[in-house]
Amino acid sequence: MFHPRPAELALTAEPIRTDFPAIDGAEMSAYFCGKRVAGDFYDAVRVSPQRILFGLLDVAGRREDNRGILTRAQDILRTFGSELFAPPDINESEAMTELCHALNRGIIEAAEGVRSCPAFIGCYHEELGTLCYTNAGHTPGLLRDGTGILELASTGLPLGLFSHATTDAPTVGIPKDAILLLVSRGVVEAEAKIGNVEDLQFGLEQVKKRLEDAGSHDPREICVAIADPVAEHLTHEDRTAFVLVRQA
Repeated sequence: MFHPRPAELALTAEPIRTDFPAIDGAEMSAYFCGKRVAGDFYDAVRVSPQRILFGLLDVAGRREDNRGILTRAQDILRTFGSELFAPPDINESEAMTELCHALNRGIIEAAEGVRSCPAFIGCYHEELGTLCYTNAGHTPGLLRDGTGILELASTGLPLGLFSHATTDAPTVGIPKDAILLLVSRGVVEAEAKIGNVEDLQFGLEQVKKRLEDAGSHDPREICVAIADPVAEHLTHEDRTAFVLVRQA
């Protein structure tokens, strides 16, 4: 049973720093750039000998007002997520749906009301090379394999809006040498002033192009190439990229 961090601690504590777990035949990394004033948040944790649970969340509002929401979400992801995904023989889709229900309720409770939180939550199975995921109103995940780039589009509404919101949890294969890229809304909506042209958005198509052109299979290098400034004068403050690379 999930026992949340006491409310008085959740209001003041920062989320626990993410130490990416070692993965047999794969690697994860993330990169954040900006002034850390918004609600970008990522985490990853090993929840069983075969499974790694991870997520990228984008809580609406300023970080100073979101601290309690972020710590509550991380508590649920790590504690309740570990309980759900630890048994070897589980229905991952059902576990993912139950986890998202818990995250949804926790965000609403921590916010003491409605607070939009687009989220991409995934569970990578190390032995099978599969990804069970849910995309709750988040920027599409991008999966690059030998055939092109597949969009892992939204499977439900953002978390934190409705107490009984539902979301689907499909499963996809992650082939050898495939790259899964998640980016926050700040990357897609980054605006730049180039010459006399203002309000030029980077856009999802530009993210795809950078992923297509990525020659490296180092997840950190890919993250930096995606989230670093796309022009001289970006106006958006926070940008996050998260990458999973299956190397074998």
